[in-house]
Amino acid sequence: MLKKLFKRSHDNASQNSQSSVASPAVKQTAAATPVKSNKAAERSGRSADSAERPKAATSDSVKPKATKSKARKAAPVKPWRREDFAVEPVEGKKRFHDFDLPDDVMHAIADLNFKYCSDIQAATLVESLEGRDMIGKAQTGTGKTAAFLISIITDLLDYPLEYKPAKGVPRALIIAPTRELALQIASDAEELGKYANIGVVALVGGMDYDRQRKQLAARPVDILVATPGRLIDFVRSSDVDLGDVEVLVLDEADRMLSMGFIPDVRTIIRHTPRKGDRQTLLYSATFTDDVMNLARQWTVDAKVIEIAPEQKSTDSVEQLVYLVSRKDKYKLLRNFMQLNQLERVIVFGNRRDETRRLAERLQKDGLKASLMSGEITQQKRVKTLEDFRSGKINILVATDVAGRGIHVDGVSHVINYALPEDADDYVHRIGRTGRAGSTGTSISFATEDDSFLLPEIEEVAGVKMKCVYPDPNLLEPV
Repeated sequence: MLKKLFKRSHDNASQNSQSSVASPAVKQTAAATPVKSNKAAERSGRSADSAERPKAATSDSVKPKATKSKARKAAPVKPWRREDFAVEPVEGKKRFHDFDLPDDVMHAIADLNFKYCSDIQAATLVESLEGRDMIGKAQTGTGKTAAFLISIITDLLDYPLEYKPAKGVPRALIIAPTRELALQIASDAEELGKYANIGVVALVGGMDYDRQRKQLAARPVDILVATPGRLIDFVRSSDVDLGDVEVLVLDEADRMLSMGFIPDVRTIIRHTPRKGDRQTLLYSATFTDDVMNLARQWTVDAKVIEIAPEQKSTDSVEQLVYLVSRKDKYKLLRNFMQLNQLERVIVFGNRRDETRRLAERLQKDGLKASLMSGEITQQKRVKTLEDFRSGKINILVATDVAGRGIHVDGVSHVINYALPEDADDYVHRIGRTGRAGSTGTSISFATEDDSFLLPEIEEVAGVKMKCVYPDPNLLEPV
């Protein structure tokens, strides 16, 4: 890692002797200041010279094959230009254009129709693009995944390797607490990096080990997304070498703490370059003392960015509590979904056995429901999510662990069949709806068993929820 950094510095110095233009700043080693580089200055004026930057071959740059027809020739593919993605400046909003990102990144952003940055994106991109260590706090559904992926992909393009990397040696490592979240991040990385010719691999438990090993061996890996346990397996088998990791992202650090993954994360970090020789980005929904202690251990002079809305639960989600007896809960659920003709809904329970019985009962009653919990194999969980996105099923019954990484557009309702025992989980649950500017509804059932949890949930969510008794037609036998 250090040889690579010194080589970059030497090459930049050589270029200085041949040109009057200042050379780009490079990432500093541990002996230098904690801020690894002032990348903002280097990236200024990218639009003017972006045509000189080496581009990966894409469908836009490959010449069309000649056809045998003499009547006409295939029209050449029009290259993409950032001028084709015009976004007007708006006071108080930051555009992705304002960060002078590479054309390959901007092209992917345009495809996704991302125009203006969310608060967490605007604040964190300023720091991460300059190579600083950072600790970011924001509620779920605010776009933090896109923020760190855009920064990573930009870094990979601006600092290309001058040698062919070995297989299984990632340049960026992203650690996530759940399988679904890791797979979602990997999918987002492929979307944002599709024009940059970068290799993305996800390593998660519950999926075929040999198949993942073949993915690692197929091509160099630029971005590796992994859950802690499976990553340790690959490190110990020497299929993955973390010695050249340039950027380390720890996503949902608070969740990794609560799930007991921190010892595994410590083991992983010991295999990466020491802090100061890598950039570390840590994201968490809460800034507890434990999270901040970990951040101090793993970062150098990290910039702390806290996006704290007036309400933790998003304003775009209507929140309602039904006061109902335990014996009437299922009738209320069944009748509510039938009367409202819900097209895409997630029903949360607290335990695996509870969610299993609920999913089976819904299926028996003829509803298109499937289970998403830790007892389901990863292949089946992936298939279930695909069916949920495509509309083959419209009810997903999930536990908190499985539901944390579910990012599906168009979820109109989240139903808390049982109130969460951890109030923070309520915020994460309702974050599955009302995403990306859309609106949603959260319905919670409070019974004689768990209604005492409501005050703490309201305090954490920062909102006073409306509590009502269900109409009699919602309690009719099913």
